Parts: sequence; C-alpha cells; structure tokens
Amino acid sequence: MNTSHEYETGLMWFRRDLRSSDNATLHAALTRCRQLHCVFVFDRAILETLPRVDRRVEFIRESLVELDEALRLLSKRPDAGLIVCHAVASDEIPRLAHQLKVQAVFAGNDYEPQAISRDTVVASALQMAGIPLITCKDHVIFERREILTQSGGVYGVFTPYKNNWLSRLAPEHLVDHDVSTLGNRLAPRPPEFQTLVPTLADIGFEPSNLGQLKIPTGMSGGARLFEDFFERMDRYDHTRDFPAIKGPSYLGVHLRFGTVSLRRLVAIAWQRQLAGSAGAAVWLSELVWRDFYVAILANFPHVATQAFKPEYDAISWETGPEAEALFAAWCAGRTGYPLVDAAMAQLNQTGYMHNRLRMVVGSFLVKDLGLDWRWGEAYFAKHLNDFDLSANNGGWQWVASSGCDAQPYFRIFNPFSQSEKFDPEGKFIRRYLPQLAPLSNKSIHAPWLAKPLELQAAGLSLGGNYPQPLVQHDAARAKTLARYAVVKKAPSA
Repeated sequence: MNTSHEYETGLMWFRRDLRSSDNATLHAALTRCRQLHCVFVFDRAILETLPRVDRRVEFIRESLVELDEALRLLSKRPDAGLIVCHAVASDEIPRLAHQLKVQAVFAGNDYEPQAISRDTVVASALQMAGIPLITCKDHVIFERREILTQSGGVYGVFTPYKNNWLSRLAPEHLVDHDVSTLGNRLAPRPPEFQTLVPTLADIGFEPSNLGQLKIPTGMSGGARLFEDFFERMDRYDHTRDFPAIKGPSYLGVHLRFGTVSLRRLVAIAWQRQLAGSAGAAVWLSELVWRDFYVAILANFPHVATQAFKPEYDAISWETGPEAEALFAAWCAGRTGYPLVDAAMAQLNQTGYMHNRLRMVVGSFLVKDLGLDWRWGEAYFAKHLNDFDLSANNGGWQWVASSGCDAQPYFRIFNPFSQSEKFDPEGKFIRRYLPQLAPLSNKSIHAPWLAKPLELQAAGLSLGGNYPQPLVQHDAARAKTLARYAVVKKAPSA
C-alpha cells in the first residue's frame, strides 16, 4: 500500500453528503491524508431562519447519528467518529481547522449562491493560514459546464441536454468510491469532541412528526426505500402520475441530504434502461432533470430571484389584501378545488407532495389565482422535506412559463380535468379531505356541480365545511392569457 500522503492531517466537512459509502469527497480526503477528522456544522446562519419545528433538521440530526456510528465502525476506534458543532459554519470551519492543525479541508461542491458565498469566505480565511479548501463533485453526475451545446453554450432546453448527458454517461462517472480499506486513517476525536450528536433541544429545535410519518432517515433509510422502489421501478412510467398509487421512489429527501449515492441510483437505473425497462428510463430521466436544474442555477444564478427569461419579469401579478387572502387560502388548502386542496393538505401534514401535484398546485397559484410564482416557491421552500433550491426554483419557473424549457404560457392546467385524469376514483382526495369522502366518484372532483340532495346526504356545506371555488377556472384562464400578453412575442420553448 502507498504510505506517502499529500497531507498529514485533513478535515472532511460533511454538508449535503451524509453518508460514508460511495462518498467522493470522503474518499478523496481519506486517500490524500494520513489522518482525517470529520465534521458537520449545524449552521446557525441557516438554522436561525427556520421554524423551531422542522422535519429537515430532525432528518439531518437522525442521519448524523447513523453517520457518526458508521465512521466509528469504519475506523474500528470508539474515539473516532463525527465532530458535530452548532455555530456559524463560515467562522467555525477555519477555527476548527486551526485547532486541529490540519493542512487541508475537503467538502462536496455546492452550487447554490448562498453556499458559494459561504465557501468563498471559508476558502479565503483558510488561505490566510495556508490551508486549501478542496471541493469535489458528488451530488450530481455532470456539473457546471460539463454538458454544453455544440457551440459551447449552456443548454436551456431539457431534451437535448438529456440526450447529450446520456451519450456522455460512462462507467467512470459511476465508480463506487469504496473507503472500506481506509478506515484506519480516521483520526481519534480530541477529548472535548468525543460527545454524542447534539439533541434537537441542544440546537434549539423541537421534535416534528417525522417519526409518526415513518420517514426513514440516514443511509439505512435511503437503502430501504430504494430496495422497495427497485421492485416497482419497471412500472414507474405507468404509476408515477397517480398520487393515490405507490409509484414514486420517495427518495427526494435522501437525495437532498446525500444519504443515498446518486451514482448508485443512476448506475442501476441505467442498467435497467439498457435492458429495455421503460420505467427505469423515465426514472433515470427524472434524475437527469436534477442535474439539469443544478446546472441552470450554477450557470444562471439570477434565477434564484428572477425569471430565467427576463421578459417574464414584466408580468404584473395580483397584489394587495385580496391577493394575500387568495394566497392564504391556497396555503391552507381552502381553494374549493379538491385536488389542489388535498395536495396542499399532504404538504402541510407531511412535508411531501407528489410531483404531478406540484405542477397542478403551482399552475393553480400562478395561472388561476394570478399570484407571483415566487410566493409559492417560498412556501414550498419552507415546507418541503426535500427542498432543494435548484429543483424547487426550476419547477416553479416551469409552471410559471418563465423558466428554461417551461410550459408555454398558454398551456394552463385545468384542476378539474387533472383531478379526473390522475385521481379518477378520488382515493387521494378522500385520504386528505375526509369531509368529501361520501361524495360520488364524479362529484368529488367538483363538489360545486353536485346536486343539493347529494351534498345534503354527504353532510357537505359549500362555504361551510368545504369552501366554494375561489375562482372560476375558465374566467381565470382568460385573465391569465391577458396577463401574459406582455410576453406574447417571446419564444415559448
């Protein structure tokens, strides 16, 4: 074995890669350092903006417990493991690097504007002490400008991006970064850091309903979910659009926090696609969308606050008390459109929303209620367990028609026909809106069209225990087409 090491002591900064297996950054750090400390920082700069009950914080905390144990098992030393701090990361990492006398700090690449700013501050502080911040690609397959058009530009349309992505994909992109033989390089923690992972209370948070929802955490949770999904993957193309069916992988939160390896997921889906599985091909396409939106954010950071297509910033959205009341009703799932309301109830109760429904409720907010897509984006950012800036922003700009490869502005989801098509028996609606359960499969999609006798028999009072529709869809559609007239001459790609 090669006993020469580039660095005597290194520091691995875990962020959105909370796993020990197939972690490109951990592998690089262990390969290049004689001994390695591992740290996770509960970043006050992020945590202080969050509600005190946040499933994501609890998910991270539970996943860190498993990661800490995995690192100790890997090292075969009880005094090794994860150093967990509660501080401002941009201050703590340079301070810790100095305290531990490291020669290099390793971290996974992050492409969000705030993360880039944080990393710039950290790199500058470390540089003053002669310590490099070495970052590695881990949570995407291709990053930044690795996939370009023939003329050297960044793709703004998904399908040609995907075709290029698939044509470039090769086994070397999917190598498993095995660290099983490198565990002896994990350094013992200094005595003051040989503590348990902080509790939620230690960092100022309270338990959520994560446990009651049975959302599995950590590497083992991600592995169990994928094992379950693998049995269903070949049918994904048929099941993915129906929220009452167990169709999706439910791996969003695990991809977000890196408790699963994207490379492993892509490798298996790719193999299944090559073997002729239509379901695997569609699911692989969804994973490519993740890379696409990360690349858009990395190359066009203005999308974080503005429309990808600047001409769409000229749209005049509804404002004032009436608009705020409409938004509050949307947030609470009180729009009078059952599929929209059931989807919002799912989000509010569980932190999850089915992908088809994200499009339906997004379109309803923007094109039925005439509200700025950024309002919905911010609400999702607060409530989604798997919130990821690039994907969330990409999805919202898609429904608003302001983004790359977006829905043309004149294509407007009809919440009633979407409901009939994707929840034909009303199973999903009944699960989240039990007051509508007694209605017939026909009336449950549009209670306002039900006959008075049926409403009475169901114990349903429109405007009472279920709201009247906030808007009439056809009238709202006409208003939206007028609202979008300012971008009529813009290409609808």
